[in-house]
Amino acid sequence: MNKTLTLLTLTASLVAAGNAHAAGVTLTFACDSVGQGFDQCKKGTDAWSAKTGNTVKLLQVPKDTGDRLALYQQQLGAKASDVDVYMVDVVWPGLIGNSLLDLTSAVPKAVLDTHFQPIVKNNTIGGKLIAVPWFTDGGVLYYRSDLLKKYGFAAAPKTWSELQMMAQKIQDGERKTDPKFTGYVFQGKNYEGLTCDALEWVNSYGGGTIVDSTGKVTINNPKAVAAVKMLSSFVGTISPEAVTTYDEEGARNVFQAGSAAFMRNWPYAYSLGNSEKSPVKGKFDVAALPAGDGGSSSATLGGWQLAANKYSKHPKEATDLILYLTGNAEQKRRAVEASYNPTIPALYKDADVLKAVPFFGSLYDVFTGSVARPATATKTKYNAVSLAFSTAVYNSMTKKQTPEVALAAAQASITRAKGRGF
Repeated sequence: MNKTLTLLTLTASLVAAGNAHAAGVTLTFACDSVGQGFDQCKKGTDAWSAKTGNTVKLLQVPKDTGDRLALYQQQLGAKASDVDVYMVDVVWPGLIGNSLLDLTSAVPKAVLDTHFQPIVKNNTIGGKLIAVPWFTDGGVLYYRSDLLKKYGFAAAPKTWSELQMMAQKIQDGERKTDPKFTGYVFQGKNYEGLTCDALEWVNSYGGGTIVDSTGKVTINNPKAVAAVKMLSSFVGTISPEAVTTYDEEGARNVFQAGSAAFMRNWPYAYSLGNSEKSPVKGKFDVAALPAGDGGSSSATLGGWQLAANKYSKHPKEATDLILYLTGNAEQKRRAVEASYNPTIPALYKDADVLKAVPFFGSLYDVFTGSVARPATATKTKYNAVSLAFSTAVYNSMTKKQTPEVALAAAQASITRAKGRGF
């Protein structure tokens, strides 16, 4: 779907989920479309429909988060009531919060207290709770444990330099029988996913967070340049040239096909990689992302929330659906079945969850200590900041600009966007 999709097309693309109940209302839910996202949304909403006698229609949304946000802004800007519940990215509350229903009085404090409090704070704008945490995310490193053993490596790489060395050795060896085999895949397309990947690179080198908490633009610094230079060198060597077109699913498809040694992705890819027909089932593991030279491992905070449209004709039912889907039982089901990270800390100690997704326990600190994108500091100008940063990294990876020139351009562009302040 592209950004010019009209509201009429949006409405026409609704997909019914669950059976109709004459006595209930019908809600429209703009949910997920990445990986198992749509199917998992349908399972959850079907269960709520059976429980309440209401009906939920799922909106088929774009996979690209930028396209998705543009569509939501178009619809909310028109004050349309077509969609009742939205799945909202962690960096969107400041961008669309004014058009979302205030849930403060509808969500009991005892319920909110069970979630990660930094995410609750993130979802509270001007004292109003505009979204409830649904699942959190942090970037992780997937690696072929069988190939590491085959080529004499005892553990996953701790630094990007180690990853480069290991990926090159494994790639060279595997290409003797598979010419298309590659060392490392990630999200290299120029979109929000690249902002997430590149922030991890920069922060792991000690290069900061693009814009600091005070609103100062910091991206043009020597450590950030070193990070972008290192990672740009991967393209065409241990990563295919085509990596600059990959989103989450593009990278996952290559890794899950057995054609890559390492992959950066979100936790959702774990259950898919271990599905019954997956070529890499039982052949890979997950670790924290590598550290930069002289730095430490860094994972970008991701995750999604559920919010109600302020213009919905069914706010009570929309809120009830949100409370059901974000509740303990549904979050546990999604964690066990599809490796979605819960936003409820207690579930990281749940035996069933840890059996299904063991690294939720070993990498707990990665998920709770992830680095946030500068959405809070940049407020409504976050999109411009993110695009300037991802474009700079993309231009470096595609050899359009040197890392030095690209980051200097990003600094200037973000400073212009800032104007008199964020």
